[in-house]
Amino acid sequence: MSLNDREKSQLRSALQDAVIKCAERCLYQSSKWAAELLNAIPETEASPDDSQLSDASTGYASTILAPNVDPDEAALEAKEINKYLLAKSLFDCREYDRCAAVFLSDSMLSGIVSSKEPSNATPKGKGKGKATTASTRTTSGQTLPQLSQRSLFLALYAKYLSGEKRKDEDAEMVMGPQDIGTCNNRQLLTISRVLEVWFEQRKSEDGEEAEGSQGWLEYLYGMVLAKEKNDELALYWLIRSVHLFPMNWGCWLEMTALISRVEDLNRIMPRLPQNIVSFMFHIHTSLELYQHDANLANSLDQLLNIFPTSSFLLTCDALLSYHAKDLVAAEQNFSRILSLHPHRLDSLDHYSNILYVMNARPKLAFLAHLCSSVDKFRPESCVVIGNYYSLLSLHEKAVQYFRRALMLDRSCLSAWTLMGHEYVELKNTHAAIESYRRAVDVNRRDYRAWYGLGQTYEVLEMHAYALWYYKKAAGLRPWDGKMWMAVGSCLQRMNRNQDGIKALKRALLAESYYDTGSSFGSGGITRGAHMDPEILLQIATMYDSMGEEEDAKAYMEMCVAQEDGGADNLGESITIHNDSTGEGSDDDGDNARREEGGTGVTAATSKARMWLARHAMRVEDYTTANRLANELCQDGVEVEEAKALIREVRSRMEANGMCGPSSAG
Repeated sequence: MSLNDREKSQLRSALQDAVIKCAERCLYQSSKWAAELLNAIPETEASPDDSQLSDASTGYASTILAPNVDPDEAALEAKEINKYLLAKSLFDCREYDRCAAVFLSDSMLSGIVSSKEPSNATPKGKGKGKATTASTRTTSGQTLPQLSQRSLFLALYAKYLSGEKRKDEDAEMVMGPQDIGTCNNRQLLTISRVLEVWFEQRKSEDGEEAEGSQGWLEYLYGMVLAKEKNDELALYWLIRSVHLFPMNWGCWLEMTALISRVEDLNRIMPRLPQNIVSFMFHIHTSLELYQHDANLANSLDQLLNIFPTSSFLLTCDALLSYHAKDLVAAEQNFSRILSLHPHRLDSLDHYSNILYVMNARPKLAFLAHLCSSVDKFRPESCVVIGNYYSLLSLHEKAVQYFRRALMLDRSCLSAWTLMGHEYVELKNTHAAIESYRRAVDVNRRDYRAWYGLGQTYEVLEMHAYALWYYKKAAGLRPWDGKMWMAVGSCLQRMNRNQDGIKALKRALLAESYYDTGSSFGSGGITRGAHMDPEILLQIATMYDSMGEEEDAKAYMEMCVAQEDGGADNLGESITIHNDSTGEGSDDDGDNARREEGGTGVTAATSKARMWLARHAMRVEDYTTANRLANELCQDGVEVEEAKALIREVRSRMEANGMCGPSSAG
């Protein structure tokens, strides 16, 4: 993807317009996102003879307030400019109720809510059938004053933030007696009633579009509906908003939060406007769903050609490597971002997770010090410092910083999940379960929280509960071997060995995908593929407990073969039960890829070799038993048992009149 000078000029103009309009409505995160992209477009040196000079120069107009193309809206904005400036100043001072009262008095809002109450305006629950109900109601009584859309949005958005602030105040201390996750934003009803009145007053003849709408109020209505868990209707309004004003990144983020599966993303993409922002939305949402493939990397490279220094896109590139388990590349990408933007704290919690898994204590210490010096009261800073203390095994101190992050932002997903991990380390299972549950409430597609719940219930030996949560995590991450290993181990403890073997074979398939790049949907593990000896040993042990000795022997031999890097000597490949497909994974716990030459001697391969030696003794294959026992002596893992086995082999061989070879012991 490449843009000519005219297209770059148009893109600059659109981003400048987005920065100003988002800032006018106090959507500062969206404004910051657009401004960073704007400054990531390389400047082009234009000569005086360049025919495009006049076009390019128009992209640098200096303005404080964006002009409105709608003459009616422009007239209203001009009329209420003084009130608007007052309201915006109050908003910036975080006096949200006072800001809203500049345009909408409490008595007026009460009248609108009471007049709309009998119609049960805001639908509850999910379902596409609800989407038509919002446009079929009629108002009875109270009407809205003549306000510009900018002023109405600012007043209602201030009311929304006022409700969020009061909700946090009602919850009091994080995980305290009042913080049980049931506090709600009490302003949602008022905002939805006002917006319904506005949309009904502007309703076109076909009953669909609000005439003259600029997309901002649709965005706010979608946010309110999302808070009320009315996901389908929220998506409907958010999509309408991005069609009217596609440069509002906050609206795209709200849609990302409502998408929990790749299928949902693919389903709504045709309904979206086709422009560069929807292209970024697809990449960002795919990464939020832990996807990683060549197409995604190619799309990201195309965008980086246009915005080479964009911190947002460089972060996406780092997360792409992170999800592909290439932690070294991810660490290098984050390090580059840090060198380009040393005062930027966004997404550094992900960087600290990578450094934690890599056990890079000096780098994590530097990052924690840097974040603390930039802004110690940002949620990201608290998470980074908490990770550092966790790496030092100071778990109480880590919990203290994760709590601080949540006091600053109760929707901080990393803090909830990581605090659950710390409570597991502190053996406080009740608090761990509550932390993981709150993480799931924030983001139901966070498989780490589901996996953490499974681990916690397994510690409590409540295997049925643990299995349910592990299956939930595996459903979200069907190609993550760690998830299927947990499912298989849990089934083994429940004496459901047959099902456990199927799950562990799925884990093998997932592991081979990462190590050999096997294609999705393959039906087996091919010879020579790297496989985890621990999983192979576990499968063999389960076959052995079921009395299926030949299958157990095959997997034990495969386990031993991993020392040399494959299973070339095993003949046929082992079929994997492949009953669903998926993509991607993001495993924090296994950061090292296997060496090309194999795993070398491990505890698992030594146990498998001992089992094979004893099996050879049972079937009176003393030569094989002697060879395996000598190898065990060289392994240095189970030496004493191996020496005892050699003595037993020698005595039996002598008793049978066979020539006993010299032993290594």
